[in-house]
Amino acid sequence: MEQIYTIPVNEAFEKVQEEGFCTCPFCLMYNRLEDNELDLILGASMMEPDVRIKTNEAGFCDTHLSLMFSRGKRLPLALMLESHLNKIAEDIEGSTASLLVNRTGDKAAKRLDKLDHSCYICDRIEYNFKNMIETAALLWQSDEAFREKVKAAPYFCLKHYGKFIEAAKERLSKKEFGEFYRQVNEVETKYFDKLREDVSWFCKKFDYRYADEPWGDAKDAPERAKLFLGGNLHTYEKEKKPSDGLT
Repeated sequence: MEQIYTIPVNEAFEKVQEEGFCTCPFCLMYNRLEDNELDLILGASMMEPDVRIKTNEAGFCDTHLSLMFSRGKRLPLALMLESHLNKIAEDIEGSTASLLVNRTGDKAAKRLDKLDHSCYICDRIEYNFKNMIETAALLWQSDEAFREKVKAAPYFCLKHYGKFIEAAKERLSKKEFGEFYRQVNEVETKYFDKLREDVSWFCKKFDYRYADEPWGDAKDAPERAKLFLGGNLHTYEKEKKPSDGLT
C-alpha cells in the first residue's frame, strides 16, 4: 500500500464527520488534490522545464483553465499559454508548405483531437486520486479504526461509490469484499433512501394540498441530489483570494 496516501485518506474521512461538513469523502480528497495542483502550476512548478514540456503538449481542459484564471495569477498563466500556443502552432502549421495537403490536414486533425482530450492537471489528479481510492480499500482491509470511519461517512457520491467498490473488489478476498460491500451499502442506502424521500416531498410541496405542511429537510433536496449524482467537485474548504496585479 502507498503509505504516502494513508494520511490524506484518513484526514478526509475524519473531516466529513465534522458537523456542517456533510460531503462525500472522496470528493473532498479530489478537491484537495485539485487545489494543490492549481497552486503548484501557478507557482513553483510553472518555471520547471520538464513541467513546461508537459503542459505544452497536454494543455488544460476548459474546467481547469477557468479555475486557473479565477486565481488571478495572470502572468504565470500567460507565460504557460505563450509556450503552449507556440507548441500547437508548430504541430499543426509546421508542415503547411508540404505538397501533401491531405496528409498535413490529417496530422493537424489528429493533434487537435488529442489536445481536446488531454489536460495536464487532470492527469496529475487522476494518478494520485486513483491511488487514494485504492489506499482506502486497503485501509478498510487492514485497519479496524478505518472501518469505523467508513461506517461514519455521511455518504459517497455515486461516481466515487462505484470506484470505491471496484477498487475493493480487485484487492479484497471474496469473503472480505462481501463484508465490505455490506458495510458501504448500508451507509449509501441510508442516505439514498432519505434523499429520495426529501426530493419527493420537495415536489409535493408545490401541490396546493401540501402547501401548509412543514418543509422538513426537503428545501435543499434538489441541490443535495445534484451533489449525490455528480459529486461535489471544484469546491475548496477556504477559497483563495485572487491576487492583485499580475503575480
